[in-house]
Amino acid sequence: MPEETQLDKRAMVIVAHPDDAEFSCAGTVATWTDDGWDVHYVIVTDGTAGGGDEATDVGPEARAKLSAMRKEEQRAACAELGVTDITFLDYPDGQIFHTLELRKEIVRLLRAHRPSRVVCMAPVVNWEPQYMIGMYHPDHLAVAETAVAAIYPASQNPWDFPELMMDEGLKPHKVSEIWFVGAPNTNTHVDISCVADRKIASLRAHDSQLGANFERLEKMIRGWMHETGKRHDVEYAEEFHVAKNWRPDPDDFATDSDAELAHQD
Repeated sequence: MPEETQLDKRAMVIVAHPDDAEFSCAGTVATWTDDGWDVHYVIVTDGTAGGGDEATDVGPEARAKLSAMRKEEQRAACAELGVTDITFLDYPDGQIFHTLELRKEIVRLLRAHRPSRVVCMAPVVNWEPQYMIGMYHPDHLAVAETAVAAIYPASQNPWDFPELMMDEGLKPHKVSEIWFVGAPNTNTHVDISCVADRKIASLRAHDSQLGANFERLEKMIRGWMHETGKRHDVEYAEEFHVAKNWRPDPDDFATDSDAELAHQD
């Protein structure tokens, strides 16, 4: 593979709902912002299906109030992590599909903000050690699939959504790395020992979703972080599968016989 190059310190986190990023990558984001990275959050849904299971008023006014509350909670969570730039796409919560409309919206954001690194959920399910129902909300999988299609090839291909370049001046942009959350196998970890408390604080900001049982949740989250950290000899960690978006050099795959022939020539 090609040698690692210095990345522009711009990252984007693309998730379905307010609080998804805090569960999956808040510690890593905090380490990046501490290191001078500009991190932009993209929240695809309006959060209007995230009320309590015991609710009886689920009408338009209640949903609008809930959406506004969850956006404020997301802003508060981002403040704990050093994230100041958030886009809410306001698609209906619980009704996300991989559509060309949504793909174009994400391509527009990728070309406008030009991140070198994108974090999103893996667009697959993981059955090991067991299927986690809450992780595989259909919105999560739809947003993950759409994000990957937006990154490659659409964002970097001038022939995809040509109106973005011709009418809006948004030139193609190639994302260098995709950091997948919840992948069946991982190849990268981030030591979040020094920022674990900030991850917890960012989750605590989502009071409408997590406040009632936060003490129990915090214990569970710290347990997850610690178990992940033990695998890498640190106190707390988050894990990802990082995919590099690179064009292979034929020399990277040359065999010994190929090399001998080249010398003979």
